[in-house]
Amino acid sequence: MNVLITGGASGLGAAVARRVADGGGRPLILDRHPPKDDFEHMQADLADRRCAERAVHGLARAAGGLNAVVTAAGIDACGALCDVPAEDWERVVQVNLLGTAAVARAALPYLENEPHGRIVTVASTLGFRALGDATAYCASKFGVVGFTRALAAETAGRVGVTMIVPGGMDTAFFDGRPDQYRPGADAVLNPPENVAEAIAFALAQPAGCEVRELVVCPSHEPSWP
Repeated sequence: MNVLITGGASGLGAAVARRVADGGGRPLILDRHPPKDDFEHMQADLADRRCAERAVHGLARAAGGLNAVVTAAGIDACGALCDVPAEDWERVVQVNLLGTAAVARAALPYLENEPHGRIVTVASTLGFRALGDATAYCASKFGVVGFTRALAAETAGRVGVTMIVPGGMDTAFFDGRPDQYRPGADAVLNPPENVAEAIAFALAQPAGCEVRELVVCPSHEPSWP
């Protein structure tokens, strides 16, 4: 199985890539940085639509097609709306939402050529519950929720579409933030491998069966429900 993974060089994306490889699949990494593991990859900035599209086509053609896509790339810019530079705010939406759409759009022709092509998008519990000082992230992830649901309706019977909704994960996502935007010392975060296992479950469904939406979070996740 050829699985294209955005953000596959670190965090959740890297965990998904390893899980795909461990299961005998072929991870294809699209990221701004090369992966630490020796996986096929192309470097691209998801904020640049044309660059992202070229990378999808390049990876797909080199691999002889795509069986699945996992859009795990994501960034944040914390702070009050008036305090976050507009360029940083907009980049969050460009990467998280518009980048997801660009990759899905470019990948669909390949996935539709497969008997069981699948797309897995990565939303967030903050795609359902809004928080202050997170307008960019919430806007982007609320958008991913709506985009994924509409895409599932649009491609029903042709491409399987799953939305994974992770809670807090123990990754570098929180590195470099001011303390007020970092999980507290008593926070319980999910290892990204747990979420990668849920994604693998969605990808492994038999023909005609789909996991449409799946929340994966620590037992004491404060942002869900």
